[in-house]
Amino acid sequence: MNIKLPVLVRAFGALKATLALVGFAAVCGATLLAWQYDFSVPAFRQAAGEMFFPPSVEVAGPIQGSEVETPLEREQRAVTEYIAKRYRVSDTAVSGFVTAAYRAGWQYNVDPLLVLAVMAVESRYNPVAESGVGAKGLMQVMPKFHLDKLADHGGEPALLEPEVNILVGTRILREYQRRLGDTEAALQMYAGALDEPTAQYAAKVFAEKARLDALRLRARKQQSV
Repeated sequence: MNIKLPVLVRAFGALKATLALVGFAAVCGATLLAWQYDFSVPAFRQAAGEMFFPPSVEVAGPIQGSEVETPLEREQRAVTEYIAKRYRVSDTAVSGFVTAAYRAGWQYNVDPLLVLAVMAVESRYNPVAESGVGAKGLMQVMPKFHLDKLADHGGEPALLEPEVNILVGTRILREYQRRLGDTEAALQMYAGALDEPTAQYAAKVFAEKARLDALRLRARKQQSV
């Protein structure tokens, strides 16, 4: 074959130009694709139809722990449960009595468990109990002897309100403790039996308080565990 060199040179140059154009077109196409689709995760999720990252799946945050029960709350809960079960009174009602007893005990510097023990002996936690001699409510307060203490609460009818009855009863008990300097004697006076030689009333209150004290001790031991 007799092909002149200049012809071959021109043909080779044309081939190089064609290949260069093809390469340039490929580069432009790739650039256009990269410009149209961002390959970051959000864009990729959209382009892939959420194939790998379903939109319904969410990452849960840290589980929030429940509030820790304080030692006093634990004690009051144990006392409430015991009283409700032993005396067959609703938990809701007893919870109110217990809260009021702790509040009154704090106000008058009387052990709230002693207040609750008096309630157990006096009325078995019946807020509307009335005796034949006129004592009323949870702590069986005699209104005719304590009208001055009832004046700020609306008078005698208020004794059937549990919180008022507990507050007034605790105040009376504290006054007797101060006057006599002895809790047993104060309890006997509270019951109108100061001269009774065997102190049976006080013994009943102390026995009930001992059961409540055991609950308090158990609640405190649970705290230390």
